[in-house]
Amino acid sequence: MTLHYKGEVLVHKIPMGPYGNNGYVIVCPQTNESIVIDTPAEPEKLLAVAQHTVVKAILITHTHMDHLLGFEKIRSTLGAPVGVHATEASKLPSAPDFHLSDGQTITAGTVALKVIHTPGHTSGAACFLTGLRLFTGDTLFPGGPGHTSTPKELRQIVRSIADKLLVLPGDTAVYPGHGDTTTIRKAQEEHSVFAGKRHSSDLCGDVLWLSS
Repeated sequence: MTLHYKGEVLVHKIPMGPYGNNGYVIVCPQTNESIVIDTPAEPEKLLAVAQHTVVKAILITHTHMDHLLGFEKIRSTLGAPVGVHATEASKLPSAPDFHLSDGQTITAGTVALKVIHTPGHTSGAACFLTGLRLFTGDTLFPGGPGHTSTPKELRQIVRSIADKLLVLPGDTAVYPGHGDTTTIRKAQEEHSVFAGKRHSSDLCGDVLWLSS
């Protein structure tokens, strides 16, 4: 059963592919219109849910390979417009239909997803917020930020998280691109430990709030 949350929206969380990705289908319970987030391998798993809805958009959190292994199959099957941040548009297997920008709203029925640009893991990384449901791609996970390759990227992703995500209500549920869900309150508590410590100037990679 992929239905993870049932309320003002329906959230289908779909484990997909060999890299432990999560694909999401966000459905308006009134109209059955939906938005798909990310396109990992094993696209048939996501399509089994999405094809029972009226898909209004396919949104890509960022263009790393593991989030795109099912892209062409999902796009061709659903026929919905694809959106990604402009800085990563050229990295998609085929051109997007529209560019995502910070503060933009994508709608499906009564569901309104707000785009939050969170550079760091990649330059065009985007999160999506509807009510108390936040979809973070590889920006924020339980226990820490997404992977970074340079200290500059780490500083950038931490700033994105602190300035744009940790200011949300504590009971906001966090749905990452891999693994388990968490909450903003838990992330706030963990981040405060990290922020209270001194760190090496070359810190980057797989950082954990509590132990790095």
